[in-house]
Amino acid sequence: MQNHPNVIAVRDALKAAGADTAEIVILDEAVHTAAAAAAALNIEVGQIANSLIFDADGEPLLVLTSGAHRVDTAKVSAGLGIGRLRRATPEFVRQHTGQAIGGVAPLGHPKPVRTLVDVELERFPVVWAAGGVPRSLFATTYAELVRVTTGTPAEVA
Repeated sequence: MQNHPNVIAVRDALKAAGADTAEIVILDEAVHTAAAAAAALNIEVGQIANSLIFDADGEPLLVLTSGAHRVDTAKVSAGLGIGRLRRATPEFVRQHTGQAIGGVAPLGHPKPVRTLVDVELERFPVVWAAGGVPRSLFATTYAELVRVTTGTPAEVA
């Protein structure tokens, strides 16, 4: 699994962005939810940075949100001046990230995706994000996650 093209793309993107570590952990089983990932890592669910792709007036928007809560789409769309913000289809997600729902990483996509990073994640010294496939995760800090994704810190819940 370490040699999966998506995992390699994420690892390469982390290295290219100058991340402190580009180590991606491969779990024994897929973790499609924040709760499952947190349980597998023995951490708080809030430490999981869910990578959620939204269709923002036809353009992709990646929201990295704490696994402890849901994105308030009305708040996000109003804050960004987006007319229509909705959960993306699996096809839309794959088209813009090259990755499947459940394993979407915050980086390593074919081209950059506009990204918001939930300020709630800053409460934790370490956060975990998907590494390109549902069984993969990597540890980082909030500051580094913002930096490597060129994301914008935002209140999303």
